[in-house]
Amino acid sequence: MPIDAKINGYYVNSILATLEAKKKGAVEAVLLDEDDHVAEGPGENIFVVKNGKIYTPGKGMILPGITRDSFIKIAGDSGYKVIEKKITVSELKNADEVFFTGTAVEVCPVVKLNGRNIGNGRPGLITAKLKVEYNRIIRGGNKKYKKWLTHV
Repeated sequence: MPIDAKINGYYVNSILATLEAKKKGAVEAVLLDEDDHVAEGPGENIFVVKNGKIYTPGKGMILPGITRDSFIKIAGDSGYKVIEKKITVSELKNADEVFFTGTAVEVCPVVKLNGRNIGNGRPGLITAKLKVEYNRIIRGGNKKYKKWLTHV
């Protein structure tokens, strides 16, 4: 954030990151924490899949998200181990799969980073499976998660 600007609000950094990413031809940005570890997207939480395990930055340097918490629960219930840890940029670049979660985006596969493919350059199988299950849940198709829904 520009030090000489009188700006407030958590999302200002996200807006600036998005503007910078778009200027460089990217669709979205990845924000780093103060120690240069992967933190989140401008409006999403980030997950990294490597060797069948799912990693996500721990709370403290991210905006904790309801959708993030939901995906951690869904992934665990689907048999995947979810580990909260500091993620290096190198780990992100060498991931098998990467995806964002958030209220607006729900789940969004990340298939390229700085022009380089993540995995095979297509949405991964774990990401796809979790996306299908999430969509089933939010449409009332899984009774186990019925308490998550408010019918209107």
